[in-house]
Amino acid sequence: MSRRKNQHVIPHQGKWAVKGYGNTKYTAVTKLKKDAIRIAKKIAFNQNTELFIHKRNGVITNRNSYGKDPFPPKG
Repeated sequence: MSRRKNQHVIPHQGKWAVKGYGNTKYTAVTKLKKDAIRIAKKIAFNQNTELFIHKRNGVITNRNSYGKDPFPPKG
C-alpha cells in the first residue's frame, strides 16, 4: 500500500491546516496560510505528490505537482 498522499492546505477553525488526502488527522495546523503552504510543499516534494491550496471557502486556488507529471511540458 502506497503511503504517498496528495497534500491539501485547508482552512480549519480560523487557522490553516495541512492534511494528506484521505487522512482523518491533520499533519499540521498553523496560524498563517504561508506557513501551512511551506510545510505541505516539503511533504509533497519528499513524497513526489501534488499540493492543493484552498481558499477559506474551500475552493482550490492553486495546484502544484512535485511528482511524476503524466503530461510534462515540452522544452
